[in-house]
Amino acid sequence: MNYILFDGPVRNNLLPFTFTRPVADIRIGIMTIREKWEKYLGNTTTTITEEYLSEKYPMVEMSENVLINASFLPNPTLATSVKKLKANEAIFQGEEVIAFHTKDTQEEVDFSFYEQIEFEGDILRIVNTWDIFSKNGEALQADFDLLTRGRKSAPISNTNRLIHPENIFLEEGATVEHSILNATEGPIYLGKDSQVWEGNLIRGGFALCNNGVVKMGAKIYGPTTVGPYGKVCGEISNSVIFGYSSKGHEGYLGNAVLGEWCNIGADSNNSNLKNNYAKVRLWNYATESFEQTGLQFCGLMMGDHSKTAINTMFNTGTVIGVNCNIYVPGFPRNFVPSFSWGGASGFSVYPTSKAFETAKVMMARRGVTFDETEARILEHVFELTKSWRKY
Repeated sequence: MNYILFDGPVRNNLLPFTFTRPVADIRIGIMTIREKWEKYLGNTTTTITEEYLSEKYPMVEMSENVLINASFLPNPTLATSVKKLKANEAIFQGEEVIAFHTKDTQEEVDFSFYEQIEFEGDILRIVNTWDIFSKNGEALQADFDLLTRGRKSAPISNTNRLIHPENIFLEEGATVEHSILNATEGPIYLGKDSQVWEGNLIRGGFALCNNGVVKMGAKIYGPTTVGPYGKVCGEISNSVIFGYSSKGHEGYLGNAVLGEWCNIGADSNNSNLKNNYAKVRLWNYATESFEQTGLQFCGLMMGDHSKTAINTMFNTGTVIGVNCNIYVPGFPRNFVPSFSWGGASGFSVYPTSKAFETAKVMMARRGVTFDETEARILEHVFELTKSWRKY
């Protein structure tokens, strides 16, 4: 069967992360949503997403297709139900379609002609940006169970102190030395060729994906995920860091999400709790206003390719767009539009020519090429976000 993941109605709620990727390629737990579905389905997937992203994330459509709403995370029961779908059957949760089997083109789908199946089981869904960190613990446990079931961990050096070692799993090539790993509250997963250097304190749930690095002396509180080739240090709590991003020095990151190719300067910190203990509001691109999250703890949301200078400070509930460069003393405002350069004293436009020069150098250091496809996507994001750059 041909499986296609589509963004669904929540795509704009998940900006700035979906400026540069489909919903399916958001990382939560250990894997991206796409990787989860492919693991459960035993099949590859393609994507229906925004037209400007389709060159990098193309759709393959066949005579029969099963379309899956990528905001819903798979579990064994749901995946089985999806695989059993017959033509003109659809799975719903309330008013939201989860998946449907169609022989029609996408423009011709009319659910009034479908047999509608209500999914009765529990299901995890990502609707807002803060769901990425607030639901990370549940997603991490599910991924850990899926990836490690029936397998044996690679050896763990006896230089470490382990608490509940049965909940700790190392993939081939992963190393950890002279650290304390406490898996009482959640599993600890170290991906292939990842490294935990000496003197770290890690409390699960925690996932360090392939080729990631925890430098010396970090304090990490779960549930936290560091994506492939990520590099971290300092103090981190309940955060999700996508691939190729770095928080390589001291400083606090809590209840936060960082996109790909971000860099947090030394001694940078974000607040995750208001002084009056009130619930946190967060910028919503869909409504162009600050919306209640319902959370007391909510820190920083930072889009791809954004960076901070040393000693940068962020207020509780700050949203930073794509390709921003934040510096100078003081707290920048709680919403910084994409392609902004500056800080508390003011901002100017960060031209794509300069932003792309930085991206090329940063990506080349990791052996990745900044190509014309990436440039076209980011140029489009620059145009999409012009209206918010009112300095």
